[in-house]
Amino acid sequence: MKKVFITGANQGIGFETAKQLAELGYYVYLGSRNKTNGVEPKKKLNDLGFNNVEFVEIDVTNANSIKLATQTLEAKAQQLDVLINNAGIAGEQPQNISTGDINNLRKIFETNFFGAVQTTQQFMGLLKKSDEPRIINISSPLGSLAVQSVSENPNHRIYDAYSCSKTALNAFTVLLSKEFQNTNFKIISVEPGYTATNLNQYKGTQTTEQAAKVIVKFTTIANVQTGNFFDRNGDELAW
Repeated sequence: MKKVFITGANQGIGFETAKQLAELGYYVYLGSRNKTNGVEPKKKLNDLGFNNVEFVEIDVTNANSIKLATQTLEAKAQQLDVLINNAGIAGEQPQNISTGDINNLRKIFETNFFGAVQTTQQFMGLLKKSDEPRIINISSPLGSLAVQSVSENPNHRIYDAYSCSKTALNAFTVLLSKEFQNTNFKIISVEPGYTATNLNQYKGTQTTEQAAKVIVKFTTIANVQTGNFFDRNGDELAW
């Protein structure tokens, strides 16, 4: 049974991804920043008949919390097959890059970028023990410089800080995939689409079920080109 760890799995896209992967027979570790938020989602999945799920406390902005989560996982599993860096925050709006609060920018980066990097670094030992290790970074089209350079959508400006964090996350995907290009690692960014979650006050145009499908697809398919950025339709998206 393949094992997957999902950060921010207590709600939204992360929770639905966990549910769909559990349905496919994966053993799913539900990462959540605290026990209060993490126990209830596990119970919901247990009530649906899924016993192949487990809660692991992890605050991706806290290095000590990540180390403790790693130790917890090492005591439970011989290897980790998939890491999905899903935890993310939108931050306070508006975020016009010329006037936005620098502390807000730092806070967003702590979760969306630094959180993913330090979680990956800590979990790398377990991932290397897998025959087919995979790292999926959950990004956004707002993280695409190609999209941003041609976009005329004024609403994008309210997410400037968030966009910068996702661009940085995409750079992490590229650099990490280059470092491990001659190994069996598959490392990609996935943009699941504009989804109704608390990150956008539920203004998204698709459901979490729809969003999770593309993440599940790239978690499970055998042939995926490492170092690429994929959109909600499974097509390549320009960096």
